[in-house]
Amino acid sequence: MVRHDLRERDITDRRVLATLAAVPRECFVPADLCGEAYADRPLPIGHGQTISQPYIVALMTQAARLTRHSRVLEVGGGSGYHAAVLGRIAGQVWSVERVPALAAAARQRLRALGLGNVHVLVGDGRYGYPAAAPFHAVLVAAATTDPPPALLQQLAPGGRLVIPLGPPDVQDLVVWERTPSGTTRRVLCPCCFVPLVAPR
Repeated sequence: MVRHDLRERDITDRRVLATLAAVPRECFVPADLCGEAYADRPLPIGHGQTISQPYIVALMTQAARLTRHSRVLEVGGGSGYHAAVLGRIAGQVWSVERVPALAAAARQRLRALGLGNVHVLVGDGRYGYPAAAPFHAVLVAAATTDPPPALLQQLAPGGRLVIPLGPPDVQDLVVWERTPSGTTRRVLCPCCFVPLVAPR
């Protein structure tokens, strides 16, 4: 997976490549899909949600430009896989998931991997997590037409919001960076994510 789907494309950050090689993705997918855990495509994890394809996880993580001191917010925690990747690179990670059952399962997986710096919360990720803000990076694993204002407001100076923007069928993966004069925006690639919605 790392050699063919990441390194041979545009993933160049050595920390990201090493982390994707180290995190056991089979621990984050349903048992009947373990044989497909390292395929470069999203997989269903129940409750109408998916685990993102490894390339997208790597691309978003690389775009966030994390350090071991970074404070990171993840919106749409799902199975906990991306949070595990983030937790091995950043200092502290808060992962917000709207489905309680998914959050509970993710919390158990992350605890089993010894990732005590990853905190899984149940809630509406559109409002971020003000109690731990500001964040050096916010990564959103669900699509919307416009960045939620709260997520931009909770970015630290120089912080980056990585988010899929667009209609339900196809979006652009976009990086917003907070600068002294406002924000900058650049598109990474086309993508397709489940929609960012409120908790049930």
